[in-house]
Amino acid sequence: MNVKKSLIVVNSFKEESKTLGNEIQAYLESLNVKADIFVFNGFSEQYPFYGYDFVVTMGGDGTVLFAARGCAPLGIPIFPINFGSFGFIASVQRGEWKRELEEFLAGEAVVDERSMLQSDLIRGGKRRLSATGLNDVVVCGKTATHTLSFNVLYDKVPLGEIKADGIIISTATGSTAYSASAGGPIIDPDLDAMVLTLMNAFSLSSRPLVLSPDGELEIEILPSRISDVVISVDGQIPVDLHVGDVIRIRQSEFKAKLIGCTKEKFYNALRSKLNWSGGPQHA
Repeated sequence: MNVKKSLIVVNSFKEESKTLGNEIQAYLESLNVKADIFVFNGFSEQYPFYGYDFVVTMGGDGTVLFAARGCAPLGIPIFPINFGSFGFIASVQRGEWKRELEEFLAGEAVVDERSMLQSDLIRGGKRRLSATGLNDVVVCGKTATHTLSFNVLYDKVPLGEIKADGIIISTATGSTAYSASAGGPIIDPDLDAMVLTLMNAFSLSSRPLVLSPDGELEIEILPSRISDVVISVDGQIPVDLHVGDVIRIRQSEFKAKLIGCTKEKFYNALRSKLNWSGGPQHA
């Protein structure tokens, strides 16, 4: 594989990330691959990825999400080394980075394409915000739990007026994140889908919905007892919403390219992180 320039994203809160980042930089430059370092502190509106052949992330899934938002429109693959706790997306383990990086540089690694969500905020008939995310879109109250009201449509078909603490729209990739903690289903990343999960729904009959990614969801903010409603994409800094605002969510035209994120690693993570032990173990 003919790669000449890479960017290593290190997490400023993880000292080990900086140390290993320097080691990988030296390794890549020994192979005549230029390697720059970008320090990521958890939030950044700067996407410094243009002109690179691939990006190495050194952190948890949040660092990968940041890179995905910037790399997907450019078609740049991401090599995600896990420094977090769960690592559903950042699936390259620290002790295996050299072997897996060698496989990628030799053109032998799996490069998995993951769907992303495109979200537009419409206010007064005009688009006021546009954001892309790999994991999810969350619409909820700014403070403690309060029941909000939403009007939800899917491909212009009304799903009804929904009362809940919030709504999570996730990709298959994001189904293991906030959506899962709210009771949503876990979706195999190879199964392209959008998942609608309600947070503490007012009605006990409300259930998560798995939807085709070919359709468009529309969420209108209705009047409720509180006015502090926000939208957050991939856990980034929330943006205030107002009554009458409409959020339109559809599959993005861009896909995130993740190196080494195999099906085996996904299910290994499920077994270890969700403790799928098969019941008590007896001696």
